[in-house]
Amino acid sequence: YVNPEGVNAQPDPLMTARDMRVTFGRMAMNDEETVALTVGGHTVGKAHGNGDAGQLGAEPEGAEIEDMGFGWVNKTSRGIGSDTVTSGIEGAWTTNPTKWDNGYLDLLFKYDWELVKSPAGAQQYAPVGIAEEDMPADAEDPSQRRMPVMTDADMAVKVDPGFRAIAEKFAGDFDYFSDCFARAWFKLTHRDMGPKARYIGPDVPAEDLIWQDVIPAGATGYDVAAVKAAIAASGLSTSEMVATAWDSARTFRGSDLRGGANGARIRLAPQKDWDGNEPARLAKVLDTLGPIASEHGASFADVIVLAGNVGVENAAKAAGYTVDVPFMAGRGDAAQETTDVESFDVLEPVHDDFRNWLKKDYAVAAEEMLLDRAQLLGLSAPEMTVLVGGMRVLGTNHGGSSDGVFTDNVGALSTDFFTNLTDMANTWHPVEGGYEVRDRASGAVKWTASRVDLIFGSNSILRAYSELYAQDDNQEKFIHDFVAAWTKVMNNDRFDA
Repeated sequence: YVNPEGVNAQPDPLMTARDMRVTFGRMAMNDEETVALTVGGHTVGKAHGNGDAGQLGAEPEGAEIEDMGFGWVNKTSRGIGSDTVTSGIEGAWTTNPTKWDNGYLDLLFKYDWELVKSPAGAQQYAPVGIAEEDMPADAEDPSQRRMPVMTDADMAVKVDPGFRAIAEKFAGDFDYFSDCFARAWFKLTHRDMGPKARYIGPDVPAEDLIWQDVIPAGATGYDVAAVKAAIAASGLSTSEMVATAWDSARTFRGSDLRGGANGARIRLAPQKDWDGNEPARLAKVLDTLGPIASEHGASFADVIVLAGNVGVENAAKAAGYTVDVPFMAGRGDAAQETTDVESFDVLEPVHDDFRNWLKKDYAVAAEEMLLDRAQLLGLSAPEMTVLVGGMRVLGTNHGGSSDGVFTDNVGALSTDFFTNLTDMANTWHPVEGGYEVRDRASGAVKWTASRVDLIFGSNSILRAYSELYAQDDNQEKFIHDFVAAWTKVMNNDRFDA
């Protein structure tokens, strides 16, 4: 979050304005929403730093058990009311901190502000030459007047040209400010609820808002078998169909219920141009699937998922098994005009270890990034394992990379990834850019691999799952487990399921 004392606790309002834009931008807030939330949030209440921060106890998880998780307890004084220390910054922002008014902007623009230290030693700003009637009352003794406060973020609202223009507009139109704050607050507190269809109760607004990722209902009455037959006859390869469906669905985030295959936003900006989606391959697949969707009255979103299912079924057949991947029709197609491009930019994957891809080298290990993606998709460790192993042998690696493709029968949904990963006839050797898999007896290079491939052999828990699927009698179990995990990912955003 934004440090109220300034970047790295060094007051600099213009630097803080930059951090505010980054932080609020990650929540899909524009400048107007950022200023509205800052002004509105500081219109009521106060900051607490009226004491010695050194007298506070340990943080909640580090405190004694009898503190019951509250932590930061001040055991040398009351630690409440006028003695409260939390942020370390002390004071109210407005003359009437329990009243919804434009008092914050009145004080911000009426006075010059100078840097001072709070009683707790924090950097904050105090007004120069303030009139007594503009000072807020003490939190416990209304007969006493106290100095108001501004933080470095408040100064950013005043000195950053873009923020200031918005704040001046708010100052001149209180009703407009109140409406902007109400809308921004609603957005802030409801973004993690997913689409509007999940809202219940009498206060659900009738208006559709772009940040709700609006998706119209899709058709359900078309002939699914006919669509699958058309896809199968389209000439698309298994890897093209599976990779495209996966890329469409992998954007789902269980953290805020955004993304996923519903809406087919992979065909819209910004997703169609993401490096991780291989724009050239994606365009080819979409150009092929679009006419099929139109001809059969199905949504683009459904056809993309059906194409992935066809690819999985073909791959299972190539391995000697007949499966019918479950499918539920009814996805809709989002429109470009109802897609918040800037908001979706933050969903761009910078890695996809299911497709053995990193956009660049990162400080975080690739296998840790895999775990992050898996938990956002709601996958268990066995589901993550079976999907990685299956995606490798289907040849869905980004850019056609051969890393981790431990099979001579690419395109067949076999257990070859696991059997060769756990085969003691192989040895593993680090080389520039990854690892080589060599024959133990001859030393000949058989395959190449990434860190993510090796983690399924080196981590004891993941190796146990790999050995399970490497068993001679578990090919059929592997296919059924892969289909179940695949279907879960495809349906993550089907909240009507």
